[in-house]
Amino acid sequence: MENIQDILKAASKATTVIKNLSAEKKQAVLHDLAKDLIKHSDLIIAENQKDLVKMDDADPKKDRLLLSADRIIGLAKSVNEVAVLEDPTGQLLSEKTLPNGLQVQKKTVALGVVGVIYESRPNVTIDVAALCIRSGNVCLLRGGTDAYFTNICLVDIIRNVLMAHQLNPDIVQLMPVDRKYVQELLTATKYVDIIIPRGSQQLIDFVRQNAKVPVIETGAGVCHTYVESTANLEKASKIITNAKVSRPSVCNSLDTVVVDRSVTADLLKLVADDLLPHAVEIFADDYAHQILSDLKYPFLQRAEAEDFGREFLSLKCSVKVVDGIEEALAHISEFSSKHSEAIVSEDPDLIHKFMNDVDAAAVYANASTRFTDGGEFGLGAEIGISTQKLHARGPFALEKLVTEKWYVTGNGQVR
Repeated sequence: MENIQDILKAASKATTVIKNLSAEKKQAVLHDLAKDLIKHSDLIIAENQKDLVKMDDADPKKDRLLLSADRIIGLAKSVNEVAVLEDPTGQLLSEKTLPNGLQVQKKTVALGVVGVIYESRPNVTIDVAALCIRSGNVCLLRGGTDAYFTNICLVDIIRNVLMAHQLNPDIVQLMPVDRKYVQELLTATKYVDIIIPRGSQQLIDFVRQNAKVPVIETGAGVCHTYVESTANLEKASKIITNAKVSRPSVCNSLDTVVVDRSVTADLLKLVADDLLPHAVEIFADDYAHQILSDLKYPFLQRAEAEDFGREFLSLKCSVKVVDGIEEALAHISEFSSKHSEAIVSEDPDLIHKFMNDVDAAAVYANASTRFTDGGEFGLGAEIGISTQKLHARGPFALEKLVTEKWYVTGNGQVR
């Protein structure tokens, strides 16, 4: 293959099919897709195993790559949940009649062709396809080489469902993994309406710097939990532990504990006990390091400058001790990726200040950052968590896969 022009043209052509489907037809396709995922679980797992054996067990991306029977059931459940969400297209946003008699309406319409570039998470293949089908969009999926066999299998299943419904299978297409085609995708302004990168900061930066097609970033997560001096420390330790160990390889997991000096010793004793069974490696600043050394915490490192603002994506975290909320806010402002940030406090005024002052897509009081997720927020599946401020911010889900269109009806008016 010398270029991907045929793929791009086929995608553009397929928009005329998908955007005219009824909500009921799109729902039927998705319900059948959910059934076929379960039906072909053994095949999916076998193909996924081909990818898993290529990856080092120590690589934090391996957990993201894994598709177990339970995860496939979860994917099918998510597809069914997307199917029953309200169709985001065709919504009447405003309506008025101008003094000259023109009737003006503003409605939501599908974006068109959505290109998604992602790395080692094959669940994205299903999530994006389901969201695009439900919202009347065509999708071009460019997964990474890590999930090569899994993605081929999943897209084959999706396209077979489309064909079973006598629909153009090019509504969902898998792009070749060769990197030489990425630049062509990023500059295909004639055929592609939007590009969404989902993965490492390096991937996001590359797409932002090289794309001519409009980009919506789904950013890397450098997430902090600030434990303020009035916090219930047992609650704080449980929140920290959940945010770190429940699934450390995802973008909403905890990276840095920020703690007021006055409660550091008491908090770290609880945190050390909770994190020890999970062998979490802690990169602590000087003050926290001394406390954890006295506690004989075995998985301890002295923090270097690069350990703050670092997305660990593994059973590792850093600890920063501060003197009050202003220093905590300054630290978070400097090192945050503007994804998800949390405060644990019993002071409502300080909670209000933190949640208003922190610049992030999602801010939490007395809860784990692990809830930043389309499904958890009641939005269904998501394409990713947007950390930018235009069009979409936070869980980038079904409701944001649309744009606006003006419908103007007249009776011979001229200007």
